[in-house]
Amino acid sequence: MPLFFRKKKPSDDARKRLEYQMCLAKEAGADDVLDISKCELSEVPYGAFATCKVLQKKVLIIHTNNLTSLVPKSCSLLSLITVKVLDLHDNQLASLPADIGQLTALQVLNLERNLLKCLPQSIGDLAQLQMLNVKGNKLKELPTTVSGLRSLRTLDISGNMLQELPRVLAHIRTLETLILDASSMTYPPPDICSAGTESIQQFLCKECGIAYYPPSQYLLPVLESDGGGTSVDGVDRAVHKYLEEESEWQNKFLDYEKRKEKKMQEKLEFEQRLNMGQREHALLVQQMNSQKDEILQTMREDQLRLEEGLTKHQRCLEEERLKLLQQLKQAEQGIASRIQKLLEDNQRQKQSSDILKSLENERIRMEQLMAITQEETEQLRRREVASAMQQMLAESYKQKLIQMTYESRRQDLVSQACSSLAEMDQKFQQILSWQQLDQNKAVGRILQEIEMQKAAFEALQVKKDLMHRQIRNQIKLIETELLQLTQLELKRQELDTETLQGVITEQRQALGYLLQQLLKEKKQREEELRQILLEMEAKSEAKQENYWLIQYQRLLNQKPLSLKLQEEGLERQLVNLLIELSAEQYVPVFAHHQLSLQALSTMTAGDLEKVRDGRSTAQDESGCAETEPALALGSRAHVCLASSCAGIQHECSGTAAFPVSPPLSLPQTQMIFLPCGHVCCCQSCCERLHACPLCRQDVTQRIRIFHSG
Repeated sequence: MPLFFRKKKPSDDARKRLEYQMCLAKEAGADDVLDISKCELSEVPYGAFATCKVLQKKVLIIHTNNLTSLVPKSCSLLSLITVKVLDLHDNQLASLPADIGQLTALQVLNLERNLLKCLPQSIGDLAQLQMLNVKGNKLKELPTTVSGLRSLRTLDISGNMLQELPRVLAHIRTLETLILDASSMTYPPPDICSAGTESIQQFLCKECGIAYYPPSQYLLPVLESDGGGTSVDGVDRAVHKYLEEESEWQNKFLDYEKRKEKKMQEKLEFEQRLNMGQREHALLVQQMNSQKDEILQTMREDQLRLEEGLTKHQRCLEEERLKLLQQLKQAEQGIASRIQKLLEDNQRQKQSSDILKSLENERIRMEQLMAITQEETEQLRRREVASAMQQMLAESYKQKLIQMTYESRRQDLVSQACSSLAEMDQKFQQILSWQQLDQNKAVGRILQEIEMQKAAFEALQVKKDLMHRQIRNQIKLIETELLQLTQLELKRQELDTETLQGVITEQRQALGYLLQQLLKEKKQREEELRQILLEMEAKSEAKQENYWLIQYQRLLNQKPLSLKLQEEGLERQLVNLLIELSAEQYVPVFAHHQLSLQALSTMTAGDLEKVRDGRSTAQDESGCAETEPALALGSRAHVCLASSCAGIQHECSGTAAFPVSPPLSLPQTQMIFLPCGHVCCCQSCCERLHACPLCRQDVTQRIRIFHSG
């Protein structure tokens, strides 16, 4: 509690009320009452004491304020010598003045709901006091001087901490009403306290050894002295009226006790009837329990049958679950072995020096390519090379056109559903017809435009480059494994199992890191090829005609390094035999299958037809190397796209429905999130995501996958 605090100032309304009541009390002809209640006072103002002294007020009402003391320092209690009624209830008084006994004319003292802990000894000097109300305080005992209250008729000590009454209370012969908490009293006993004021007084008189007489024999002198002195006093009449009302309330209380006894009698009769009804109800309950037992028995039998069936069904489900887990485990082991093999192959490629040798040989070969001989100029097949260039550019343009068409079709599918599919197909067919019409014109333009020849050569160079092809194949293999790992992880989440989850996470992170490294190597290799192209352009002769056509024809006629090595290992006699038979076009086929003269002598016509059918595979080795991973991945990617997008559909705030699958002529698309490596989203959904929907890891890079349908 702070030592210093600022007193709370009364409000404007309270201050105005105080001023009005003070003025009203000072007016001529005013009654003997000074009412300054509900004025938010922390102490009694000096003017109130002066008014009571000068005008001889007999009723002072100061209830419902914030008083902590009755008499301020600058005032004297003798100023209230004429006051007969003092109302101080609902304040914060902790004590009364020690000289309270100086108010000899006081007849009514109301101290209800304060903080009083004790009463002063001088309280017994109030010989005219008829009503004392100390209800709702913190009193623990009454002073023995209360025996001096010879005119006290009503005493209310309820709501305090009193447990004993002083014996001297028996000397107050005029006490008619004593209100207390009978249950908390120890002296007199609670049963006597509950019996009423007369029983309490009889008990105390017996304890003191004096005879008990009813208060009516002692009230007449008190009333005569009170009435003779102030017979025309309005305040005394009010007090007398209050005492009469108290007696009326006492009579009403007695009537209430009688009615209470009558109600108790009726309650006993009702309880008897209730017991009869309860016995009848018990019989009915017993009958119902017997019927209930029979029903429960039948229900138990049904429950047992249901549990047996449910157990069998759960056993079947558990067996199916174990089989599925075994299949998942086998798939995980296969994926782990392929990933380990892929990592080992990548490590061996990094450690081997063959790459450096191949780069050096390629450098020498590119230097040789830059020197164009007269013989190659004469043997230039202009029309064939131009057609090949046109086909290369057409393929690149067609791929870009397919992608653009797919994007536009997908957006139309989201907004217009199936209504615009026919229009899209018509546009696509129109574009293809335009492309067919412009094909012959493109061949002629390629023969004239050097930039287009250069672009065709650049595209073929990237396609024929061995290192670039190896990097592309590895990237596609890693994309395939990441897609399978994501599907496996989703299946495990559906089964609520976490077996080998850490192993899958490590494998996926390793593949993601390897994919980032391969993308960097692919970009670096493309930069090297562009640098070679710039060097070739710088070293080309200014007046050299058909320079890029000759380079394109040379690159087109060049065989893959693996096929050259196989042809060099072919028996020379077998090569001469094929040349004599005008079948030199089958040399790559024999080299691819590593056939010899001895094996050829044992082969039948059917075997030769099988070898001939595999001719396209041997000649298009580079094309197969690129298409195998895509073909292996396409069927799985087609199934995964719709399920993975639907799994994170709550992450996207776009359209309400996604197309199940685009037409087969368009590529399926998915997005890889790096560094986590999850493949779980389509392109339109991933644009709004900044974290992976499966692992909640931040996305630093998005890689788009195209799978041919």
